[in-house]
Amino acid sequence: MLDVTVVLLDGGMASTAIMPVEIFHSAGALWNDLHDQPPQPAFRVRTVSLDGGAVRSPYGLDIQPQGAIADVARTDLIVVPTSGLELDVKLVENSALLPWLRRHYAQGAYIAGVCMGAAYLAEAGLLDGRLATTHWAVCDDLAQRYPQVRWRPDLFVTEDSRLLCSGGLYASIDVSLYLVEKLCGHEVAVQCAKALLLPMPRIHQSGYAMLPVSQPHGDARIRTVEAYLQSNFRDDLPTRALADQAGLGERTFVRHFKAATGRLPAAYLQALRMEAAKAMLERDAKPIQSISSDVGYDDVAFFRRLFKRSTGMTPAEYRAHFAPLSVRGHVAFG
Repeated sequence: MLDVTVVLLDGGMASTAIMPVEIFHSAGALWNDLHDQPPQPAFRVRTVSLDGGAVRSPYGLDIQPQGAIADVARTDLIVVPTSGLELDVKLVENSALLPWLRRHYAQGAYIAGVCMGAAYLAEAGLLDGRLATTHWAVCDDLAQRYPQVRWRPDLFVTEDSRLLCSGGLYASIDVSLYLVEKLCGHEVAVQCAKALLLPMPRIHQSGYAMLPVSQPHGDARIRTVEAYLQSNFRDDLPTRALADQAGLGERTFVRHFKAATGRLPAAYLQALRMEAAKAMLERDAKPIQSISSDVGYDDVAFFRRLFKRSTGMTPAEYRAHFAPLSVRGHVAFG
């Protein structure tokens, strides 16, 4: 069973904390209860505030946590909700949260910042050099405050090295169900969503950006190459050119890249291309041939084979499952 800690902050929208609590509490349990089966809860959920005292929402709702952040020795997952629009005031008011987040991230915890909760991850220095998003209305302000963060206001949810951010209040639902699926498997997530009458997380919508799975690392040279790959994945990128980006010899570069990311450069590039292809299939009615070319594969048959190996579906099947009706209605599936 995994431990989830949901932080409660004064002045924030309660839903950004309460929905994660209810989703993680229900995972593995509510579906079973509804079907007269023994519950198998997947998470232990607790709520904390900075000092253990109650917090108040802008509309006067008081919420009493189960403890203080100091009571948490370890946890597998932390959810940081939004805390109001007066960011200068809130960052000072909640400054004790920052070293606490750094400590638990160093211990291996996932951390999810919901809406403006992403600001606390950035203020803690955890998002430097990493992909992140937040509410569109405050993203320009956060980009000025934290220029080392790769802010993408066009994206709805991001994940990078155990750090997740969402772009709006109700993205707390999506990011919570996404983490249920990531940590407990698809079946548990589907059952949880059905039991709560929620849609499955929009992890396949074009607004989501999921980086290829790689272990967190501190190799600045490899992170530079990763950023280069993410910006230029459509191009032919020989290993020699990537090694030059890192300032390393080719063999040394391959060794360092694999140690840092868990993937060889070619596999990393292929994963980036598959993620880009999925996003295009979800939002565009373009022919498969065009999408294949757009992500760097002129041989559409080769692209189809790679895509099916990566996702278990052909591109057409994937589009049929995950594109909105406005796209599916313009495409004939074969």
